[in-house]
Amino acid sequence: MNKVLVTGAAGFIGFHTVNKLIEGGFEVVGLDNINDYYSPQLKYDRLKEAGIEVEKIKWYQSITSTKTVNYRFVRMSLEDKQQLFSLFQRENFDYVINLAAQAGVRYSIENPDVYIQSNIVGFHYILEACRNFPVLHLVHASSSSVYGANAKIPFSEEDKVDAPVSLYAATKKSNELMAHAYSYLYQIPITCLRFFTVYGPWGRPDMAPMLFAKAISEGDPINVFNNGIMERDFTYVGDIVNGIFGAVNAIPEENPKYRVLNIGNGSPINLMDFIQEIEINLGKEAIKNYLPMQKGDVPRTWASQNNLERIANYKPEISLKQGIRKFIDWYTKYDFKKV
Repeated sequence: MNKVLVTGAAGFIGFHTVNKLIEGGFEVVGLDNINDYYSPQLKYDRLKEAGIEVEKIKWYQSITSTKTVNYRFVRMSLEDKQQLFSLFQRENFDYVINLAAQAGVRYSIENPDVYIQSNIVGFHYILEACRNFPVLHLVHASSSSVYGANAKIPFSEEDKVDAPVSLYAATKKSNELMAHAYSYLYQIPITCLRFFTVYGPWGRPDMAPMLFAKAISEGDPINVFNNGIMERDFTYVGDIVNGIFGAVNAIPEENPKYRVLNIGNGSPINLMDFIQEIEINLGKEAIKNYLPMQKGDVPRTWASQNNLERIANYKPEISLKQGIRKFIDWYTKYDFKKV
């Protein structure tokens, strides 16, 4: 049985990725520092859902899931080089899926230091660990934000991405450059996946779907930036994890053993249509507060899916209507009073 490390395992995409890998027959070790960028309670609840007894979580100690012996969790930060190297040496991973990062475009404007530590220093240590304790494949979470204010659509992996409009985007582009150098120098197979806007059950409370659902449910106004003239390549989390799973098994063989792939829905959705679907499923109309474009934001994202489809047979299956229904079904059942 192949063993895979998933960093950011208590996060939104990490939680779903762990579940998919276990279903696919992998032995999984999850890593997360459970920081307080947003409510740690939501992260603990994701871990609990995966069978991790949260009251037993202690730094650097491995806990086995009560639901499957094929999942263990350890609390750790990527920036803790000594502990990270000890983990790699002890576990002898076959694959690494690096989803741990400081997320958020707007937060990076207010708190730049944490992005350098987590996204640059932390990723450097992941690369060093994969260099010193070789793995079959490192899959790293990049972001569609690297495309910046690119006006050419759809966004293609061949487009120039040297003009980021946020520090978050700059760190993600830096990661891609670092990954290329390590792949070239040390023959580490690396795939960087540029995620487009992900939504679904267990999502992040700082992202638009959760913010919209909460405000509409409570009768509060929602902020609609650029007066609603925005499009996003909204992608259901189940499709995203299917793409990650396919990418893990599609190891780059060219020299350097490095590739960048878009992973999204491949069809941009108007922001107002997205809001309308949430309104329909909640049975309430949103009070809309129209605002100008926020600094660091872009008016449209749209992923070209050709390369991931060719390499990993990736095809998104969940429509917006299906995805929002699944999201709101979860949202209305989750107890947000404790978050």
